[in-house]
Amino acid sequence: MTKNLDKNTPPHRNITAVLVLADGSLFWGYGFGAQNAAVGEVCFNTAMTGYQEILTDPSYAGQIINFTFPHIGIYGTNDEDHETASSAARGLIIREDITEPSNYRSEQDLGIWCKSQNLVGISGIDTRRLTKYIRKNGAPNGVVFYSSNGQFDIPALTKQAKDWSGLEGLDLAGDVSCSESYTWDQTLWDLDKGYGTLKDPKAHVVAVDYGIKRSILRCLSSVGAKVTVVPADTSAEDILALNPDGIFLSNGPGDPAATGKYAVPTIQKLLKSGIPIFGICLGHQMLGLAVGAKTAKMHQGHRGANHPVKDFNTGKVEITSMNHGFMIDKDTLPDTAEISHISLFDQTLCGIELKDKPVFSVQHHPEASPGPQDSHYLFERFMDLIEKNMNRGQA
Repeated sequence: MTKNLDKNTPPHRNITAVLVLADGSLFWGYGFGAQNAAVGEVCFNTAMTGYQEILTDPSYAGQIINFTFPHIGIYGTNDEDHETASSAARGLIIREDITEPSNYRSEQDLGIWCKSQNLVGISGIDTRRLTKYIRKNGAPNGVVFYSSNGQFDIPALTKQAKDWSGLEGLDLAGDVSCSESYTWDQTLWDLDKGYGTLKDPKAHVVAVDYGIKRSILRCLSSVGAKVTVVPADTSAEDILALNPDGIFLSNGPGDPAATGKYAVPTIQKLLKSGIPIFGICLGHQMLGLAVGAKTAKMHQGHRGANHPVKDFNTGKVEITSMNHGFMIDKDTLPDTAEISHISLFDQTLCGIELKDKPVFSVQHHPEASPGPQDSHYLFERFMDLIEKNMNRGQA
């Protein structure tokens, strides 16, 4: 349905949902999933596949996702592709109605799955128009509301969107992080065998969970790492007491400066240990803060599975999966760090390496899930650093 700025009533009687932006813009449509109202930052994702992985990615906490690909839900959902135990996004916006799933791995229709996850969805939206709005005006606050009886209190929904604080200054990592430590040894999925189990670990990696995805843990296990996952607020002393050979700083949602209030001092202590460290997404941003750089909110963010990034170590361009609304300001990077990756869309910083320590990070998601897998080599690079450091200690 097209945007309606003048009327607070649906354009016809079978409308069951509406997206209300903080500036009063209305997008009418058809609801599915949970009958509820969800407030959050409205962003767009350009991926053509992987909607289940996207919706269960903890990095999307606090966000309503507008999918630019029109046919979302066509291959259903299943129990294997969750990136965390439940949905992380607050809502989803799609163009076409959900059709009967067509895939041999499908176990449940997306609409039914959304209802089970208490996730609010709206279809029938002109997603191209909404995407253009976001590109021009930045990611807005909004409310998606599904009411099967077609009754809407537009002034109240508009106020709800206006009153929401937004993501700046918001620490969400603590909300999505695990509450207790656990170990992980499951490896990547195979077409014939499903998920495997790590049999012969090469090293022990402690992963700090700011909102970690299961596919990241599988990538770590697949290169030989026995992984211990710890909560976001775990102290440096407790992490080092686990005797890690490497430390991983995970992805996650929210403002890195807010999470950094407790995470950055911990990372600074870990840097002094000399243990190899690898960070991605939010972990990358907080590593930047820990070495003295600054972070900034982006106009619309980067979200999708088709973002070109150049690796200056190899000179190659890789197509990456991204999901971030904040970035490290490359002009504030200290002399102790150098740029390793850059976005070819807008030249924003996508990777750093420390000159005097075995430490590096990237802005994108190298595990991708479901793809592309161009950046899987970064997990091997991390393991190479770990093994070199272990061999040095044994010499």
